[in-house]
Amino acid sequence: MNQTLLDAAALIIPLILAIVFHEVAHGWTALALGDPTAQEQRRLSLNPLRHVDPVGTLILPGSLALAGAPIFGWAKPVPVNRWRLRDPRSGMMVVAAAGPGSNLVLAAIGAVLLGLLVRFSGSAESQTLLFVANNLNNFIMINVFLALFNLLPIPPFDGSHIVEGLLPRGLAAGYARMRPYGLLLLIFLLGVVPYFFPQWGLVGRLVQPPVMWMAEHYFALAKAVASV
Repeated sequence: MNQTLLDAAALIIPLILAIVFHEVAHGWTALALGDPTAQEQRRLSLNPLRHVDPVGTLILPGSLALAGAPIFGWAKPVPVNRWRLRDPRSGMMVVAAAGPGSNLVLAAIGAVLLGLLVRFSGSAESQTLLFVANNLNNFIMINVFLALFNLLPIPPFDGSHIVEGLLPRGLAAGYARMRPYGLLLLIFLLGVVPYFFPQWGLVGRLVQPPVMWMAEHYFALAKAVASV
């Protein structure tokens, strides 16, 4: 298989897994807190076909991978009805945090698997081993990035629901009114600002430093597992 396609696959496969678990984590947490909406709509399945958004999960990440640009994407959001939660205010915060939390757990699992792969493969090399290792490396990075990126306090990201729950009710109501304009704000911050002012890029200045710091610790875990 063409190396470019292998590299793209080693990015898209981890991305799909990370996004699917992220969304299902929202749904399972909502169910545990009283909202069965996702269960009623059969969205608690780990079957990617139930969650894949053709543009956000396949076309955009694939295009970014082939262009050598930073990879990000999205899936169909798992439906959550905050008013069916036993405590809508705090419950929505927990539901929102469950997505990024699941990505950090997945990154740890990926680090352990990478360490085990290195430990038991020894000096052996094959295209299959390299492909699996590449997937695991990307799996760690993508999960860390998704977790921290989604914690940005910009609607409709998970961080916005957490901030809304922490604010006093009056301020929270005003903050919530920004939600319909979240996509436009996101396009402005991720597309327009970096184009005209590259030094002000949201990802490069705010997200990338903590992502790299946290990723170093996950790869240190992989190294520790490999050397046990």
